[in-house]
Amino acid sequence: MPYLQTQPDGSLLLSIYVQPRSHRNAIVGLHGDAVKMRLTAPPVDGKANKAVIAFWAKSLKIPKSAITMKSGLHNRMKKILLNSVQEKQIRDLVECHL
Repeated sequence: MPYLQTQPDGSLLLSIYVQPRSHRNAIVGLHGDAVKMRLTAPPVDGKANKAVIAFWAKSLKIPKSAITMKSGLHNRMKKILLNSVQEKQIRDLVECHL
């Protein structure tokens, strides 16, 4: 899974490609080495970044504080750091949308 990397501290780094201003929030497949997701939020004032964190927190049933945006604050390509989650949870969530 090139979109997911295990870090030395046990956290997981997830690569995401975001398509903002969509009709619904959803994972829609892969985009290169990243998980492609659609968001209803616009890419202004950090709304899309907040929506990314909220989406993954809700989908994985973890607190928002367990997710950190590591890169891509102003880009469609983003990397988020996930704590308190198992690799299998993410893999199952992504693979059911492929």
